[in-house]
Amino acid sequence: MPSSENKVAIVIGGSAGVGRAVVDALRARGYAVGVVARGRMRLDELEQIGVATYGADAGDAAQLDAATDHLADRLGRPDVWVNCAMATSFSAFKDTPAEDFERIIRTTLMGQVNGTRAALRHMIRGNIVNIGSGLAYRAVPLQSAYCAAKHAINGFTASVRSELIAEQSPIHLSLVQLPAMNTPQFDWARSRLSQQPQPAPPVYAPQVAADAVLRAIDTNARELFVGKSVLKLVFGQFLLPDHLDNRMSRDGISGQKSDRPAHGVQTGNLYEPVEYPTSAAGSYGKDAADSGVIVDADRARKAAFFGVPLLTLAAGVLLGQLGRSARQRRIAQDRPARLPRSFGDDTYPR
Repeated sequence: MPSSENKVAIVIGGSAGVGRAVVDALRARGYAVGVVARGRMRLDELEQIGVATYGADAGDAAQLDAATDHLADRLGRPDVWVNCAMATSFSAFKDTPAEDFERIIRTTLMGQVNGTRAALRHMIRGNIVNIGSGLAYRAVPLQSAYCAAKHAINGFTASVRSELIAEQSPIHLSLVQLPAMNTPQFDWARSRLSQQPQPAPPVYAPQVAADAVLRAIDTNARELFVGKSVLKLVFGQFLLPDHLDNRMSRDGISGQKSDRPAHGVQTGNLYEPVEYPTSAAGSYGKDAADSGVIVDADRARKAAFFGVPLLTLAAGVLLGQLGRSARQRRIAQDRPARLPRSFGDDTYPR
C-alpha cells in the first residue's frame, strides 16, 4: 500500500486529448496518476511510462466503480480527480440515430456523473474538476448531443457543489469551460459531414486546458473560462442569443468543416475505441495557440455586469464635464469685450 504522503490523482478519460495533457501536467507536479479509459493500446503505452491504468467505459457506473476501486487500492486515496471522458458526433440532429445520441449523452454526461460519484466515495478532501465547454452556454449546430451533455454538466455540477457546501465538505468541485482544442476528437469522432471535421477557430493546444485544470486545483475555483472565444460565447449568448442563432447557422456549420474531404460516414470511436497513439494533440496543431487567457468566471461576470456600467457612468460624467467646459470656453470667446460707455451713447452693450 502506498504511503499516505503520496499525492494521488485519477483522470477519467486520460488516455488522449485533454485528459492526456492533464495526466502529463499532474505527473510533472509529482502526482501518482491513475487513468481510466477504453483504449487498451493507449493504456498499455501509459503503463510503460509509470501511469496506473484500468480499462472501463466511464458511462457504465459498475465498470467505472470497479476501475476506480482498483486504482485507489493500487495508488492510495486520491487528492485530485478529473472527469473528462467525452464522445461526440458531427451530424445534423435529423440524421443522428437515437442510439448515437444516447451513447454521446452516456459517455459525456454520465461519465462525469459516474466519475463524481466514485470520487466522493474515495476522497476525503481535495479537488474534483469537471471538464465543460463554452458550448455549455452557446450551442453550435452539428453537435446537438454533445452540447446537450455539456449544458447538463453545468446543472449537475452546480447541484452537487451546493450539497458539498451544505455539508461543509473539504472537497472542492470546479468546472473548467474549454474552447476548441486541437485533440484527436476531430480525427476519430463519428461524422456524417462531407468534409473532415475540425475544431472551429480559434483553436488552442491541449496544454492550455491542462493549465486551467491546475489553476482550478490551486485556487479551488468554482468555474473557469478558458480562451477569449469562451468569453464571447458566454456573454454573447446572454446579450444577443437571437443574433447568435443566425450567425451559428452560417459560421457554426462552415467553421466545423475542414478542407479535407471525407470518404463516406466516419464510424469513429462512439461504440468502440479506435487505434490511436496516446497523444494529447490531434492533427490541427498548426492552427493551435499554445497559450490562452484563463479567467475566473465569477470575476468575469462581476466585471461585465458591475464594472462596465460603472465605467460607462464615469465616462458619461467625464464627457458631461468636458462638454460644459467646452461650452463655457466658446461663450467666453464669442462675447465682445466690455468697454466704457460714454454718456448718452447706447452703442456699447450694457
